[in-house]
Amino acid sequence: MSDRAGLSPGLVVAGFGRHVLVESPDGSRRICHPRGKKTQAVVGDRVQWLPAHDEGSIEKVEPRRNLFYRQDEVRTKSFAANLDQVLLLIAAEPEFSEQQLARALIAAEAERITPLVALNKSDLVEPFERAWTRLLPYQQMGYGVLPLSLRLSGEVDRQHLVAHLQGKTTLVLGPSGAGKSTLINLLVPGATAQTGEISRALNAGKHTTTSTTWYWVDEARTTALIDSPGFQEFGLHHIEPMQLAELMRDLKPHLGQCRFYNCTHRHEPGCAVISAAAHAEAEHPVTANRYRIYCDLFDELSAPQRY
Repeated sequence: MSDRAGLSPGLVVAGFGRHVLVESPDGSRRICHPRGKKTQAVVGDRVQWLPAHDEGSIEKVEPRRNLFYRQDEVRTKSFAANLDQVLLLIAAEPEFSEQQLARALIAAEAERITPLVALNKSDLVEPFERAWTRLLPYQQMGYGVLPLSLRLSGEVDRQHLVAHLQGKTTLVLGPSGAGKSTLINLLVPGATAQTGEISRALNAGKHTTTSTTWYWVDEARTTALIDSPGFQEFGLHHIEPMQLAELMRDLKPHLGQCRFYNCTHRHEPGCAVISAAAHAEAEHPVTANRYRIYCDLFDELSAPQRY
C-alpha cells in the first residue's frame, strides 16, 4: 500500500545517470526521476513514486538494509542496495588480481553482505589448478568458492549456480574476460534483449549503456541477479584504516591480542598479526601476500587526501 495518496510502490531495476527504471508489483516498468538529492535511488532500492505523464517522480526511497559501493579520492560509485550476496566471478585466465578480489571482499564485509567467489574456466587444467591454489587461503577463511566452466557449461553448471542463488538478490561482479555475460545469459535467457530494451527506454536512443541492471531468474520473481560494471578499479576510501583489519577474515582472529591496544599491525613490537604472518603454522595463518595487501591498503587509506 502507498503511504500517501497517489504514491505507488516500486523496485528500481536499472539506472543510468539520474534516471532509473522502476518496476511495479504487477511487473510493469516506467522511467522515473528523483525529486532532489534525498530521492536519488540505486538498483535494488524500494521506492514510492508518483506518476507524471508517461514517466514518474521518486518521492521516497525506503530505508536500505545495505548498500554495496566503492569510493576513490574523487567520487563514490554505488553498485546496488538491499543485497543478500555478492558473486565475485574471476577466471583461471586471464589471471585474476588478488588485490582486486580482496578489496571487493572487504567492501562486502563492511556492509555485512555475504560474498561468494566463483572461479571460471575449470576446463583449463593447469591455469585452473594455479588459480585454485591461490584461493585456498580464502576457503580456509570460510569463503565459498565455486568451480565453473561457463565455456562448456550446460545444465550442470546452471543447477550448481541456481542452488546458491535461489530466493536471493545477488550482485554479480567480475573483471573483463571472466565470463560475466556468459554467466548472466546462462541463468537469464534473453538477458541481452532485455538490456537492449532497458537501454533504449532509459537513453531515448543515445548510444550508451545502463550502468547496472536487475534480472529476474525465475518467473515467480523470487531470485534476482544484478549485473554491474566497474570491477577494474575498487577504491575503499569509505573505510577507516583502523577498521581494515576487522574486515579481513584472516586478520580478525588476532585482534585484541597485540601488546598495544591501538596497534596498526604494521611495525609495532608484540603484534599478533605480524607474528601470524611470520609463522605459517599459526592456528589462524596470514599469508605473506594477504599481509602485503593489508599493508598496501592501510597505507593507501592513511595517505592525506589530494583534492
